[in-house]
Amino acid sequence: MTQVKIKLVKSLIGSKKDQIATAQALGLKKIGDVTVQPNNPQTQGKVKKISHLLEVTEA
Repeated sequence: MTQVKIKLVKSLIGSKKDQIATAQALGLKKIGDVTVQPNNPQTQGKVKKISHLLEVTEA
């Protein structure tokens, strides 16, 4: 299974509670945090929910 590298590039301040919870579920807390996740439907759904805050690349 392929991996994706997810980086938080915008602040979570002012975001809705569910968006903050989604970022934390991905392991992202501060701007610049990077995590590698499996490229599966669950991860894609989380990324889609907060895509305006993230930068996603193939790992």
